[in-house]
Amino acid sequence: MTHEEAVAMIAETGLPNAYDHFAEGESPDPPFICFLYPRTDTFGADDVVYHQSPVLHIEVYTDYKDPEIEAAVEEILTAHELFYSKSEVWIESEKLYEVLYEVSL
Repeated sequence: MTHEEAVAMIAETGLPNAYDHFAEGESPDPPFICFLYPRTDTFGADDVVYHQSPVLHIEVYTDYKDPEIEAAVEEILTAHELFYSKSEVWIESEKLYEVLYEVSL
């Protein structure tokens, strides 16, 4: 999946989104999505990388637990035949929930 395809897929959620973060003072009210590629998983042997898999993080921010938004994101990931793992955390300083989807591309 290319970056352009990832952007188009995230746009399918209908939520405001940005790569990595919104500019200072331009963050929309929740819910919104930030996404980034924090690392690349590699496969190799004999000091040679044979395959690289970028890891996409899709961070969904809400001010309350919202199973409907989560289900919509998961439906989109499934429709694109992407395997994901999911975790959730409350960010006290921001008063927001972050649901993180990690996807190997």
